[in-house]
Amino acid sequence: MADIATAFGMVFQPYTLSVILLSAAFGLLVGAIPGLTATMATALLVPVTFFMPPVPAIAAIVTATAMAIFSGDIPGALMRIPGTPASAAYTDESYAMTRKGQAETVLGADLAFSVIGGLFGTVVLVLSAPQLAEIALKFSSFEYFWLVLLGLSSAVMITVGDPLKGVVSLLLGLLISAIGLDNPAAYPRFTFGSIELLGSVGLIPMMIGMFAISEILRFAVEPQAKAQIFKKQIGNVFRGLWGLFRRYRLQALRGSVLGTVVGALPGAGADIAAWMAYAVSKKLSREPEKFGTGHVEGIVEAGAANNSALAGAWIPALVFGIPGDSITAIVIGVLYIKGMNPGPMIFINHPENIYAVFIVFFLANLLMIPFGWVAIKAAKRILHIPRNILMPIILLFCVVGSFAINNTVFAVSVILVFGLAGYFMEENGYPVAPAILGVILGSMLEENFISSMIKSDGRLLAFFERPIAAGLGILTLLIWFWPLASRGLRTVSRTRT
Repeated sequence: MADIATAFGMVFQPYTLSVILLSAAFGLLVGAIPGLTATMATALLVPVTFFMPPVPAIAAIVTATAMAIFSGDIPGALMRIPGTPASAAYTDESYAMTRKGQAETVLGADLAFSVIGGLFGTVVLVLSAPQLAEIALKFSSFEYFWLVLLGLSSAVMITVGDPLKGVVSLLLGLLISAIGLDNPAAYPRFTFGSIELLGSVGLIPMMIGMFAISEILRFAVEPQAKAQIFKKQIGNVFRGLWGLFRRYRLQALRGSVLGTVVGALPGAGADIAAWMAYAVSKKLSREPEKFGTGHVEGIVEAGAANNSALAGAWIPALVFGIPGDSITAIVIGVLYIKGMNPGPMIFINHPENIYAVFIVFFLANLLMIPFGWVAIKAAKRILHIPRNILMPIILLFCVVGSFAINNTVFAVSVILVFGLAGYFMEENGYPVAPAILGVILGSMLEENFISSMIKSDGRLLAFFERPIAAGLGILTLLIWFWPLASRGLRTVSRTRT
């Protein structure tokens, strides 16, 4: 109890609280700007944390990343531009709701269920970090291979309309992920002599191009299309939230659990959690036909998943010093600098600091409610700007955001190329979301497949010899072949009758 009291004193002091409040505002700003991700927010804070004591330093990172993951939903809902990759899974759904005049509903759901997911993940982090970390450590390349395939399967599940076009879009994303040196053999592929392509096509410029630039091109071609949505007033974002929670409490719980589990797996993170949660929501929904038309159910589940994954990613980071995602990879370095070496001994040597981190997690998620409300109130001013003025401003932000990633003009070229590609794909009924997921998971799929084949000396049965891998493999194959099997069974039954 003395350590917990000490931890409260370390958090609730003016200096630490000031750091938390400033970091919250910073995270909201970074997450809402296309191209500036939660990982970038963490990286930008690292030099500042050098001059802080351990608890305020970690508090700054925890608060900023939690806010950034949420605020990435705001431009996705209002302008169809996901602020972070974790928001891309349900950007089209959010934007469709805004076009239907339900902007306050989708933004309120984003805010409320992000908080619920974040609090759930934090509770799991506090109560069962060592146990979950041990399970996560049992995942080898075999398990990750099947997990990635499950994630890729979600791309087809979330496709509205022709599933074949979703598969084509996914294969395009996998092809793009193969560009450059980022492969097990470090062999340059599809670079065509370009030095810039050796570093692969960046996910963030591609995402900005396919979502934002394609929307700008669509407005340029049809300047009056959909203009009415920017004249719609946003009402009270908290109205109707209790009804949403009562109706979708199971989805919120399911998304929070999935997000925490996926976040705890080293290398997975909030991006994959959001995609998988959205796909699971559609697969298990009683109204799957409404997905893609502006239906809040998938947003509830995926929004809870991406924020719970943030806390989940800290589980292997704190217990074993193994990063759960790119954010905790940076955090581990900060922990070492501050003398809080991650590992089992951290709970013995620095219990008050760990308790303080847990308190900061709770505080950051609770602060998301007032700060998120302020961010939404500020962002809704965008709806009053005429689109012929707004679109050039968005284009400017996209160019600046993509350039800021690596300080290279090549990224600007990437957003323009993929903006054209995204526009023509959508005009012909090919969804862009599966292509984004293909790029996110493509290199991870190849790396784990090659590693597994080397370990097993080329034996494919080795993918089913480990219990967890066998379970994931059977589940993946059932998802793939169950529609064909059920169709065959129906055909046989009709033939007999």
